Amino acid sequence: MFPLEVAMLPGEELPLRIFEPRYVALVSDCMAMTEPAFGVVLISAGREVGGGDQRCDVGALARIVDCQNFGVDRYRLRCVMAERIRVLRWLDDDPYPRAEIEVWDDEPGTADASLLADVQDRMVALFDLIGEARGVAFHSRDIVTAAAADPIDPLYALAARVPMGQADRYSVLCAPSAAARLDALSEAVDTVTAMVEFQLSE
Repeated sequence: MFPLEVAMLPGEELPLRIFEPRYVALVSDCMAMTEPAFGVVLISAGREVGGGDQRCDVGALARIVDCQNFGVDRYRLRCVMAERIRVLRWLDDDPYPRAEIEVWDDEPGTADASLLADVQDRMVALFDLIGEARGVAFHSRDIVTAAAADPIDPLYALAARVPMGQADRYSVLCAPSAAARLDALSEAVDTVTAMVEFQLSE
């Protein structure tokens, strides 16, 4: 397991530089696997380095797609986040964080098409607002359309493009169904939009 201060969503890429001894050992063990992967969860309190952190129990598998070994116990990884997981039981951190996990599939229930279209429209408006705040023009509709066409999970792809906080990202990740995930994404878009509008009003 690799606790991070970021709630990673399925489909996202995760680049890592590995130098801490416990994670050097983790990478070494992973690369001995046929399909090297490890679990990633959000740190709810504490820091990434040194241990002693408090960890959330929902995360995702990180599949290692490229591993560069620089010697002297240093690696550079490129990972792609895959299946969502739940921690059943944390084990001793020896020699690195470990847990018993299960893959967490969605519960039945599809996302409402009209609400999805509405969320996409609000995302376009949000990106236009962010562009106005930064003085740059985004191709907002193209960004949203490309995410919505993601073949694996459009909702995770859409959420990954919204500059939301970690609590909102974790809510999207923890949503038990596609319908609940869309609700969480909708709330996050509203929250970020309100923050940007407040900044523009100052």
